[in-house]
Amino acid sequence: MLRTTALPCAPTPGRLSEGPVWDPRTQQLLWVDITAGNIHRGTLTARGDGTGLPDIAVLETVGFPDTVGAVLPSWSGALIAAVGTSIVSVTPSGRSTIAALPVDTDGIPRRFNDAACDPLGRLFVGTMALDTTPGAGTLYRLDPAGLRPVLWPVTISNGLAWSPSGRQMYYADSPTGRVDVFDYDRVTGTPYGRRPFAHFTTGVPDGLTVDARGNLWVALWGAGEVRAFTPEGSPFAVVDVPAPNVSSCAFAGPGLDVLVITTAREELSPSQLRRQPDSGRLFVCRPGTTGQTADLYESQKPETTA
Repeated sequence: MLRTTALPCAPTPGRLSEGPVWDPRTQQLLWVDITAGNIHRGTLTARGDGTGLPDIAVLETVGFPDTVGAVLPSWSGALIAAVGTSIVSVTPSGRSTIAALPVDTDGIPRRFNDAACDPLGRLFVGTMALDTTPGAGTLYRLDPAGLRPVLWPVTISNGLAWSPSGRQMYYADSPTGRVDVFDYDRVTGTPYGRRPFAHFTTGVPDGLTVDARGNLWVALWGAGEVRAFTPEGSPFAVVDVPAPNVSSCAFAGPGLDVLVITTAREELSPSQLRRQPDSGRLFVCRPGTTGQTADLYESQKPETTA
């Protein structure tokens, strides 16, 4: 079993740092602070401590008056953000709404959570109840006609990624304590044949990513770890993170050989924060493999001004 330890980076700790993604066109890192309502854009910089690992410098922060569950780059150059109950396009000239959740009929307030694009640029985005009501969430796909439910009921729709071939889709509904794998129809954008892939008894599966060899890397909330599995489901690597609430991970850098890991301060007591003051920071390591180039969002319909 390969084992390494991630090192903290310079940006100020976030409340709930999440959703790192490397933008291959700008060679910049994107991530969000969900409950602070912020999108961050950063760059890898020299660390200067002899480790050979990079640091991260924040270039820009874009704020919203609501939660921001995820941010993704797009072919148009806009950023696509899951803001509260809306999917929003963000450009230097303004913000526009692409889609919005249907009006609740059961009285349960919801928000968008994690999101990802499939190999053809279709947006998949999940929801959760604000109070984490069991079964109140849904995984949606954004079609030309709007949001289409793909998987329900779920509780906390989280990590989502595709194999290098695009023929398998990995998905975490966090409270289940496992990551599931689906066969995936690339033509229709339909996952099918759901089956368990990895079970966890320590920590809760959160964000995840798949590397260029098809290995799955899973952030474990509450465990202070990222764990990796072969495409056959065998554990082969662990990244120790000196912060318990590990929220997501992504490969970054010109060679896609740096694993960037996000963490959170939320749900930690004052005494826990004193013991682990780097909670909420971004961390980096080089685990000895490279990631896949991020799939960029491809617009499915004309956008309307918010």
